[in-house]
Amino acid sequence: MEYVSPEGLRLDGRRANECRKIACRLGAVEHADGSCYLEQGNTKVLATVSGPQEVEQRSQMSHECAIVRCEFRTANFATSQRKDFGSGGDRRHKEAALLIQQTLADLVLVQLFPRSQFTVCITVLQADGGERAVALNAATLALIDAGVPLKSFLTACSAGFVDDTAIVDMNYVERTSGGAEVVVAVHPDSGHVAYLQMDSKLSIPHFQGVMSLAVRGCKQVNKVLRRFVKKQIMATRSK
Repeated sequence: MEYVSPEGLRLDGRRANECRKIACRLGAVEHADGSCYLEQGNTKVLATVSGPQEVEQRSQMSHECAIVRCEFRTANFATSQRKDFGSGGDRRHKEAALLIQQTLADLVLVQLFPRSQFTVCITVLQADGGERAVALNAATLALIDAGVPLKSFLTACSAGFVDDTAIVDMNYVERTSGGAEVVVAVHPDSGHVAYLQMDSKLSIPHFQGVMSLAVRGCKQVNKVLRRFVKKQIMATRSK
């Protein structure tokens, strides 16, 4: 199968440097402290935030800062034969939850909330590629919706190498083509990389190209998400 045509078009009509369309709704879950429903292409994710609240396990409580817990799962109806993640308790879910948890713990200004806990619950409702990047973005937006102070507006995006071409924001078909995928989260103002995961090996020149494209994808996504947040704030003030 040809994933990138000689004209530079992908199977869904995008060019190599184009992200999928994004739709976002803050406050999607009424009784959560913060929540976000986020679509990127056909990948759909719901994230909720609870906290600051009392630490569930007292032995883990810190007198200097809050702790951040993260739960990550894929709904049973999110995929038919796409078993990349499997059930909620499998190794890849636990690995994704741990990496996202570490990233969010570094993002939140936890020193402002000693002896407290934030719980972030992420559910993939539909899986069509880029789930980890969309999950990170949904979690960040849910924290913003909850009014939790953050270091920056962290944004994530994926990129890969298919048909000897670096492409951004891979969908499921592209991700399962056998090429490598890199998932990156970047602090937009400083350019600091807060999260990096690669699923396969790449030569250094190819990795540099894919990494550069992923970072540019993060900037594209950040601009779109900032517009959604500003629109939400304006709508709230006008009520």
